[in-house]
Amino acid sequence: MNINLLAIFNRVIAVIFSLMILIIVLALVVGVWDLFVDIYRLALEHKLQANYLQIIYDVLTLFVMIELLRSIAEYFNSRRLRMTFIADAAIVFVLREIMIQIFEHKVVPAETYALSALIVALTVLRVTSMLMHQRVVKDGETG
Repeated sequence: MNINLLAIFNRVIAVIFSLMILIIVLALVVGVWDLFVDIYRLALEHKLQANYLQIIYDVLTLFVMIELLRSIAEYFNSRRLRMTFIADAAIVFVLREIMIQIFEHKVVPAETYALSALIVALTVLRVTSMLMHQRVVKDGETG
């Protein structure tokens, strides 16, 4: 009896990633639906301006989820995680945190500097990984 453990591993990973994509897509649909319902309800109550921070927070959270979904979808296409998509998701998340602090008027200079340094580091990581990927593709390795 010949058991191919690698094939079993690949099938289990495919099932897990399929479930992750399904859950994230469902969360996106529910998140977008809730966002539109909240905007409609607040517009009817003429309280849209008072709750704009929550709307901004929800929209930015949806952007983070979209970037994570792109990363998982790329894994399905190439069977590997590309650092550019992971860095994009991290950059969007850090920018989300900075924007929320700014909108809530809770900006702490030291924290903003630290988050800005993190964005610079993530950007360098993203650009470097993008250049490495282009070099690998140019050399003929499409792995």
